[in-house]
Amino acid sequence: MAVVIAGERSGAGKTTIALSLLAYLQRQGSSVQSFKVGPDYIDPMFHEYVTGRPCRNLDPVLTSPDYVCRCFDRHVPAVEFALVEGVMGLFDGVNAPDGDRPEGDFASTAHIARLLDLPVVLTVDCARLSGSVAAIAHGYCHFDPRVKIAGVILNRVASDRHCELLENALEPLGLPILGILRRQDAIAIPDRHLGLVPTAELPDLDALFDRLAHLAARSFNWDLLFPLLQVARTPRGDCPALAEIAESARVTIAVARDRAFSFYYPDNLDRLRDAGAELVSWSPLADDRLPEGTNGLYFGGGFPEIFAESLAANDRLRDLVRGAIAAGMPTYAECGGLMYLCEHLVDFDGQSWPMVGILPTTAQMGSRLTLGYRKAIALQPTPILAKGETVCAHEFHRSHLTREPHSPIFQKSRYDRPQPLGDEGWHGTSQTLHASYLHLHWGDRSEIPARFVSHCADFARSEAFAALQRLR
Repeated sequence: MAVVIAGERSGAGKTTIALSLLAYLQRQGSSVQSFKVGPDYIDPMFHEYVTGRPCRNLDPVLTSPDYVCRCFDRHVPAVEFALVEGVMGLFDGVNAPDGDRPEGDFASTAHIARLLDLPVVLTVDCARLSGSVAAIAHGYCHFDPRVKIAGVILNRVASDRHCELLENALEPLGLPILGILRRQDAIAIPDRHLGLVPTAELPDLDALFDRLAHLAARSFNWDLLFPLLQVARTPRGDCPALAEIAESARVTIAVARDRAFSFYYPDNLDRLRDAGAELVSWSPLADDRLPEGTNGLYFGGGFPEIFAESLAANDRLRDLVRGAIAAGMPTYAECGGLMYLCEHLVDFDGQSWPMVGILPTTAQMGSRLTLGYRKAIALQPTPILAKGETVCAHEFHRSHLTREPHSPIFQKSRYDRPQPLGDEGWHGTSQTLHASYLHLHWGDRSEIPARFVSHCADFARSEAFAALQRLR
């Protein structure tokens, strides 16, 4: 068994509840695997920090319902406890691509709970509620009988009297109260324009998780929660392995990982390793050269706009990156990685900073948020895609490019309806560069990492690679 932590809406306190549970279990010496519904990168960073295990995204839009089940079953057998943090409100999702589910239910927390046959713990924000909590709980319990509500956690309870009113209102429902959390003004995780501030930028995280573990110890009914969280299930099967790559095709891929670039799905990295890649982490902020023997570059998303001055100051490294890409080194750059490869980045204060300069455009920060799932058709071949292939992706940024590509990678549209959203994405003339705002999850698309590794292997055998090595 495992449990899904859901909310009656966004902001109900799911993340605080999930992190408190994880912190308590970790402080007890237990092994625990966490999962996050949806495409989010930052909440999983906090999960991983406290559990010591990569948090896995469960997103049937970016992957598939079948992959969600296989991914979950792949990672739970090795641990004692498992927890899934939901997204938005329990039933908030998107329109199903095949039309066989209720409107807006696909990829919701409820959808994941049904797929995995897991009980749901409903988090209710009680800050402005008393007796009405019963109507809310009753509605969530009966809206979809396929979703099993195991109990509720009452969050932001103001006083003993407030608590009494809530408990009295819920008593006729016979719904277990699994936790009661008072208002916690002293426990807060700072946020900014794209959500929570990532873990790498926050000091004293251990003290924060100590407070959350203490909160969980005194706020939750562990006699009822332990059986829900404990893993005891028969797996439906494992994720299929990628086709084996010849030993001679093994390559070194440099993965940019620091405070500026931290948005990576663990499954993408696993798939690259399965395809024969050795992944070496490095920092565009701090390093003055690429890792030894680099055959390919992977720039994930993140916050280059926050660290633009430091990225710009590392001019030797920027020159090396530009030279490597110009020489044909296979490169995958996603969102923040795309911004880093531009000629300039203009931050929120309007200040312009030089970047790598391989893309003849400028990334300009602004107030407009571009957000949503996308379907995208590849108009050009790249190191990861063949012309004509379709991918499902997620877009989430507050920047735009001042110049669009003449020959874009993608023709994109909304995921849930045939509404065109324009073209985007930059590729190199030698088909060795893929730079796009679209975030991709490769878990259910083994051909994507295999193709990238193959391009890197070709480059490793090229004269261009040998020439770069002589320049080191």
